[in-house]
Amino acid sequence: MRTHPRFALWCIIVLTSLVVLIDLPKFPLHLSYQLPVIGKKVSINNYPGFGLHFTIGQTVVNKDFVFREGLDLQGGTSITLRANMQNIPASERDSALQSAQAVLENRVNLYGISEPVIQTVTTNNDYRIVVELPGVNNQQAEQLVGTTAQLSFWEEGASGSAVASASALPLGVPQTLGLNAHKTDLNGKDLQSASSTFDPTTGKPEVQLIFNSEGTKKFADITKRNVGKPLAMVLDNEIITAPPIVSQAIPNGNAVINGNFTTDQVNRLAIELQAGVLPISLTPLSSQTIGASLGQNALKQSLFAGILGFFIVIVFMVTLYKRLGFIASAALTLYTLLVLAIFKAIPVTLTLAGIAGFILSIGMAVDANILIFERTREELKSGKSLTSAIELGFARAWSSIRDSNASTLITSAILYKFGTGSVRGFALTLAIGVLMSMFSAIFVTRTLIRVFYRKNYEYH
Repeated sequence: MRTHPRFALWCIIVLTSLVVLIDLPKFPLHLSYQLPVIGKKVSINNYPGFGLHFTIGQTVVNKDFVFREGLDLQGGTSITLRANMQNIPASERDSALQSAQAVLENRVNLYGISEPVIQTVTTNNDYRIVVELPGVNNQQAEQLVGTTAQLSFWEEGASGSAVASASALPLGVPQTLGLNAHKTDLNGKDLQSASSTFDPTTGKPEVQLIFNSEGTKKFADITKRNVGKPLAMVLDNEIITAPPIVSQAIPNGNAVINGNFTTDQVNRLAIELQAGVLPISLTPLSSQTIGASLGQNALKQSLFAGILGFFIVIVFMVTLYKRLGFIASAALTLYTLLVLAIFKAIPVTLTLAGIAGFILSIGMAVDANILIFERTREELKSGKSLTSAIELGFARAWSSIRDSNASTLITSAILYKFGTGSVRGFALTLAIGVLMSMFSAIFVTRTLIRVFYRKNYEYH
C-alpha cells in the first residue's frame, strides 16, 4: 500500500511558486478581494523591492521581503572605543564593560540598525568595545555610541534637600541661573521613558520625558519651588536648550525638551536617554568607514562564485547519475530558491561569511542526494527491483544523512552561541541551509523520483 505522491507534488509546485515570488527583486502588483464570509476587503500591494502589504478591514500588516546586507557588503562604520577604568575597582571592571556593551546594544537596536556587531576586547588591562554599524556613516556612529547620556537638572540658587551635589556650571549653562546654581537630585536614572514627538502648537520636534514614581516626586518638588524661575536640562555636561521658565508645579512627572532641533536630533536624543546611561566613559580610538563600492564588488564576486559552483554541481550530478541527476538538480534549484526566500523572510543579514556558509550548504545538499543514489545503486546490484532499490536507498541513507547533518547543526549552534559578527552570520546561514537540504533531499527528491518513475510504482 502506497500513497500517491500527487498531493506532495502539488505542495512542491505551490511552494516553488511562492518562493519564486518572494525571490523576485521587483514585482508590482495590486489585488483587492471582498471576503464573502466576514464581509471585509483584503488588499495586497507589492511594490518594487518586493513587499507584501495586507489590509484586512482596518488592520494593516506590512512585510518587506528584501535582502539585508551586512557591513562588508552594504558599507558602514567600524569604531573602536576605549573604556576609562581609572575610577573603577579592578573587581568591577569586567561587569562595567559588559554593562556598557549592553547600553550600546540597546541604543543601536532602538536606532533600527540591522545586524550590528558590538563586542568587547580585553588585553593587559586595556578594555575596549568594537562597534560595527552597517549603513551608518562615521559621524552618526560617534554620536550614537560616544555619548554617555548623563541627564541632569540644574536650578537657580538651590537650597536644602534640593542640592544633591554642588559643582561648577556645565558648559553652556547661562549665567541667569546664578553662580551658585546647583545640580538637583533628579537625573536620567529617574526616567521611565523618553520618546520623540512634535509640539502640537508649533509642529517642531521635541522629546517627551516621563519619570518613574520616584522621579515624579522629585520633579514635582523641583518645579514647585522653582515657579517663575529657570530650570536647566543638561546632557553630558552641555546645555540641551535654553532653560525654560517654570510656570507652575508639575505633579504628573511629564516634561518636554524642546528647542531648534531637527527630527534626527530629537530621535537620537530620545534614543540616548531611553537606552540608558553608560556606566563608564568611552573614548574613540579609531574608526573605519567601509564604502559601498567595496561591498558591491565583494558581493558580485561572491555571487559569481556561488552561481559558478551551482552549475558545476549540476553538471557533475547529471553526468554521474543521468536521469536521477536531473531530478536532484531540480530539487537543488528549489532548495536554493527556498533558502534565499527564507533569508528575505526572517530576514537574515548577509555578509561575505554568510554567503560562504550558504554556498557550502549547497554542496552539503548534493551530498545527501549522492548518499541516497549510491545506496540505490548498491540495492540494484544486489538484484532488487528499481522501486525497491529507490525506497531502500532512501531508508538506509537516512541515518547517515541525519547524523552528519545533526553534527553540523550542533557545530553551527556552538559557533552562533559563542561567536561574534561574521562568525554568527556564517553559522546561521549554514544551519538554515542544512535544515533545508534535509527537506530537499528527503521530501522533494523522493517525491520527484516517485513521480518520474511512476510506472515502476503501484498505487492504491
